[in-house]
Amino acid sequence: MEYINKKVLVLGGGFAGVDAAAHLKKAHYDVTLVSDRDYFYIYPTSIWVPTHESEFKDVCVDLRELQAAHGFNLIISGVKEISKEKNSVTLENGKVLDDYDYLIIAIGASKMKPKGIEHTLSICGAPKQSVAIRDEIDKLVQKGSGKIAMGFGGNPKDSSAVRGGPGFELLFNVHNMLKKKGIRDNFELTFFAPMAEPGKRMGPQALKMMDVFFSKLNINKHFGKKITEFVEDGVIFEDESKLEADFTMFIPAGDGHEVIKQSDIPQNEAGFIKTDDYSCVLNEDGSQSNIYAIGDVAALEGYDWRAKQGHIAEVMAKNTAHNIVERDNGGTNFKGYREHLNILCVMDSGDGAAFVYRDEKRGFMLPMPFIGHWLKKGWGWYCRNSKLGKIPRIPGM
Repeated sequence: MEYINKKVLVLGGGFAGVDAAAHLKKAHYDVTLVSDRDYFYIYPTSIWVPTHESEFKDVCVDLRELQAAHGFNLIISGVKEISKEKNSVTLENGKVLDDYDYLIIAIGASKMKPKGIEHTLSICGAPKQSVAIRDEIDKLVQKGSGKIAMGFGGNPKDSSAVRGGPGFELLFNVHNMLKKKGIRDNFELTFFAPMAEPGKRMGPQALKMMDVFFSKLNINKHFGKKITEFVEDGVIFEDESKLEADFTMFIPAGDGHEVIKQSDIPQNEAGFIKTDDYSCVLNEDGSQSNIYAIGDVAALEGYDWRAKQGHIAEVMAKNTAHNIVERDNGGTNFKGYREHLNILCVMDSGDGAAFVYRDEKRGFMLPMPFIGHWLKKGWGWYCRNSKLGKIPRIPGM
């Protein structure tokens, strides 16, 4: 078939980019993957790095191993500039790529930068921050006491760009670790967020159960006050009150990627790439361009409770590969992502977990004492080995 000789350039080595490259290579395209780091990072299992349950290397997969498993070309470099008009991508290493038939953008999002953010670390930030969080918590453990605050923020221009689950998980895991060491009573743990009901997007049942967890684990709540700034020893709020902390972990809301904001690619108010339901960027006349945007870099349309998650990025990647093949075969049986919008996660606590699910019809949280923790561990093993092609992918996962 003629399309077999076509070239696809994939920007980004995360969940969306790696899956898109693998699916298209399987369809016999000439695929080049560009990533600013030489490893694929399994963010959902990074919550165990700060508590020493996992080493940093345990949540990384060498991109060269993935390259060998799937056969795509690999370039390690950041992206400096993207031009829709010129059909070109300029890399930070100075190389200009302009001989592709399709461009798939999967470079993720930038982060909001509230005042004093340098006084915090994020479990959803640069991967190495998980190690820095571990080191900060280790200092307090060695001291034997302390105040730890963890929280997340929102983006008023895009409600889907919030990621609070890992914050809940990390704090629960830290609680469990301190309890095992017999020093939990010496620590004050607080979860904070500017919204009145953080976790509300998971559904009313889940929201009530989160309150139960906080009370049961003796974790303080500080909700409903906007954050003015972060300082070395805590968080300042709009009413000038202060949450004192020896260490603050904060997950800023996502923001449009700086490279995208400076490009000529259509964006929403927050700087995320606008696409149709098939993840394709449209031309001014409404026709499909040769650019697709998947994962956190894309504007997510749909329900108020929608959220950017890894499994949605994987759906986008698989559908985009299908849609490109369909286009090149002259078909119109395209697949969209909106029908797959849901919230799905196993919220780990170190000694158990809770299964969280929400779609347009229902939302619930199912406690899974003990077994839930090992189910998430098993998912981490599955994620690594299925992406390396060592075990089959489970449909829908």
